Amino acid sequence: MRLNLKKIKFDENGLIPAIAQDYKTGEVLMIAYMNKEALLKTIKTKKVHYFSRSRKKLWLKGEQSGNIQKVKEIYIDCDNDALLIKIEQKGGAACHTGFRSCFFTKINSNWNLKITGKKIFDPDKVYGKNNKV
Repeated sequence: MRLNLKKIKFDENGLIPAIAQDYKTGEVLMIAYMNKEALLKTIKTKKVHYFSRSRKKLWLKGEQSGNIQKVKEIYIDCDNDALLIKIEQKGGAACHTGFRSCFFTKINSNWNLKITGKKIFDPDKVYGKNNKV
């Protein structure tokens, strides 16, 4: 069976959520969105491309930071409306804030927030102080 792009349920903006997961540890590193072009480039290059909703453009994950995501496997869910991409995270950090995972803040039972992740890099040094990724 071959992938039929017409069966993928992109939303009204032409996007589909894509979860990046470390292929060795199972750790969820981030969620972003892909359009059809991003998905096709990801499949072709074996490097993850996303569509930035804020910048309204396609981007290669790690194009500025060097923290490239190399594709190991891609899954689509049973409803054809979400992707799971198992990746090898180069550079150690997936999050543009410098943490390994974008999910580094835990919500405790009393609604307090606790940083549980470890910062890998300083985003101001990588992206510049005025740069909004």
